[in-house]
Amino acid sequence: MQTLIPIQNVDYRTALNQLHVADGASRDSHAEEHNPTCLPGTRVELLKDICRWIDDPDSKTIFWLNGMAGTGKSTIARTVAYLRSKRGDLSASFFFKRGEMDRGNLSKFMSTLAHQLALSIPGVAFFIKKALDANPAIARKSVKEQFEKLIQGPLSEAAATATTPSSVVMVIDALDECDQEADIRLLINIFSQAKTLRPHLRVFLTSRPELPIRLGFSEVRGFYQDLVLHEIPAQIVEHDIVVFLNDEFKKIRHDFNMTVGDERKLPSDWPGRPAVERLAQMAIPLFIFAATVCRFVGDRKRDSPPIQLRKVLDYESKGHISQLDRTYGPVLRSLITDFSEEDKKQIIKDFKMIIGSIVILANPLSVWALSQLLEVDPEVVDNRLDTLHSVLSIPPRRKAPVRLLHLSFRDYLLANESEFRVDERHTHQTLAKHCLRVMRDGLHENICGLSFPGTRRSTIDDSELEEYIPPQLQYACMYWAYHQMEGNPKSKNSNEAHDFLKTYFIHWVEAMSLLGRIKECLDSLRSLARWLENQEDSSLSTFVADAVRFLQAYFPVIAEAPLQIYSCLIFAPSKSIVRRTFEHAFPRWISNLPKVEENWDACLLTLENYNGEATSVVFSHDSKKVASASYDKTIWIWNAETGTCERVLEGHSREVNSVVFSHDSKKVASVSWDKTIRIWDAETGICEDVISSGAFADVLSFTSDERGIVTSCGIFALTSDSESPADTHTSLKFLEAPIFTCNGTWVTTAGRDLLWLPPECRRGAVATVKSTIVIGCPSGRVVFLGISMADVGSGRIHDH
Repeated sequence: MQTLIPIQNVDYRTALNQLHVADGASRDSHAEEHNPTCLPGTRVELLKDICRWIDDPDSKTIFWLNGMAGTGKSTIARTVAYLRSKRGDLSASFFFKRGEMDRGNLSKFMSTLAHQLALSIPGVAFFIKKALDANPAIARKSVKEQFEKLIQGPLSEAAATATTPSSVVMVIDALDECDQEADIRLLINIFSQAKTLRPHLRVFLTSRPELPIRLGFSEVRGFYQDLVLHEIPAQIVEHDIVVFLNDEFKKIRHDFNMTVGDERKLPSDWPGRPAVERLAQMAIPLFIFAATVCRFVGDRKRDSPPIQLRKVLDYESKGHISQLDRTYGPVLRSLITDFSEEDKKQIIKDFKMIIGSIVILANPLSVWALSQLLEVDPEVVDNRLDTLHSVLSIPPRRKAPVRLLHLSFRDYLLANESEFRVDERHTHQTLAKHCLRVMRDGLHENICGLSFPGTRRSTIDDSELEEYIPPQLQYACMYWAYHQMEGNPKSKNSNEAHDFLKTYFIHWVEAMSLLGRIKECLDSLRSLARWLENQEDSSLSTFVADAVRFLQAYFPVIAEAPLQIYSCLIFAPSKSIVRRTFEHAFPRWISNLPKVEENWDACLLTLENYNGEATSVVFSHDSKKVASASYDKTIWIWNAETGTCERVLEGHSREVNSVVFSHDSKKVASVSWDKTIRIWDAETGICEDVISSGAFADVLSFTSDERGIVTSCGIFALTSDSESPADTHTSLKFLEAPIFTCNGTWVTTAGRDLLWLPPECRRGAVATVKSTIVIGCPSGRVVFLGISMADVGSGRIHDH
């Protein structure tokens, strides 16, 4: 038995490695390890309330702690995670971070939680492995399906074997830093619906009170508990800030006194009660102010702690200034104090280039990578960062990423009117130019020196990749298009981008494939295509459009074997711009080129991995989505541009025979053989209404005011937000005209035969638009039927 355990563990690890984990997102990650938790004696009542909520078997699934920027939400989240980890019921944590790739979206959210869940509750690991074995591609499914298969299902199955605790806790921090508003609402809905899960799921969630989050919680009223952090009584907040300041100043005093002679040592009561109380009053309700001040005062790179503290207090006396200016103003002013005007100009110029880039970067870079990207000596970068430890997380090693300590510093630099203000658009333009330069210097054919054209990407070590594609080149490949578009919103000044693509396009795609980012490569091209839609010079937009077709056509093979991009060139149509531009890159080992079509065919996308036979397919009115209904009781929502499945809607108990979008493309209605009509949110996949039709209905549409559903069985009123779902059947005369259908012999409406058709009209193609039916006959005739329900007997036939 002992020899089987290691094998089983290896088997488990192999399976769990299929779960893609967001780097730095968990509580115990390297990115989070130096971030603080609450001091003893602070947030006492709040932490007790949270613990009572977790331990109460009848409490709500979600505890939403919301508060304005800088009020200490993340510190509380880390504290809750730490306390519950000691208690043994913390199953997973995820700390969102805008601008840090996978920490700013849901692409790896559920798989990250599932990976932690498997490690924290061994009894659940078996069932997560079972789910992965049954569906190895589960990590690419919809977020809702991932939750059901990787978290909800395994927890429920493990509970049946008595191998789980009575409750499991998840800590989700900074939900407002998730990029997609629809994903925020979806996540709130998913967790709110887990109220019946056993063991009890407790999700502690923090965020700013942003509108998308407030809307998400308004949709699940009664399923969460909340607390507004900045509405906690001021005296409680002041007490906690005073405790924090005293503790930090004690450390500063100790560190300073350890390095100076007796005559310079600070007294044991420094800085004194009046100064601490004044700082606390200045801070309320922002803990970030207190934390930033303490880091600034303790920073020995500029002056002694008393002088640094005096700068803060003097700055506050300037008059009416904002909380953020009070927080960050002294830090920035200290950078140029006591310097000549010429030196000040150079410091500010360097600041905007280096720190401006850090706050705009799409993903953090190390000092070394940033210096290579910006063409700046690493020593210059180090010198400019030396006095900014109070606002930036600056690791001791040059090859570790520099991070913002708090997102509010970015907000301040982009919005304030001081000489340190960062021009967002200009910084994007500068970064775009540097990215293009780095790629021109670093990209070439077979960049990793692979020995065989069919080498699979999966066989290449990450260390080997970093040797040939260093971090600054990886960043440039990933984000040059993003910076190009953000810096030039009207697609002007695109000549440099055009020149790059005409020379390096296939090398860029090869590198992106090697990095496992071929999907992001295609996404960038599609974004560029949209960006160029209104450009006068069509040469670049034509190239990008052809590049999209090329990459779409050969996506699977290029994603698997990067060097096959060069072989794919020979199969592209002869008039393809990409083929003609890169004819010189045809593989020399292929002597007889295949005969190919002149142009791309009409097929833009193939929707793959579909389960069962489709019964209905429809575009949204804005042409951004496609909905398909299926015999397997599901509705799939697809991205019409990328062909990827965004949502799988489940709830019908029988085949779904018809699906349609609302006129604003925000809702989807489906009709099933189970005699129900379901109304779904097209963005989140949430079922908002269920209507019993009482009979089979085969077609439907929304009424023009979006308040009703028109089917072949009649028209049904939708439930308003203030009502509960109803099975109300609304008479036809109260809403607009019904839908007409043709079953071959008859034109029908509301399930009733209305008009008999002669034989020649029975085998043609049929289309209906409002009150008009168009029939294309085999003979070539096109018959238009205009029908008025006000006087059914007066149907008019117009023959064209």
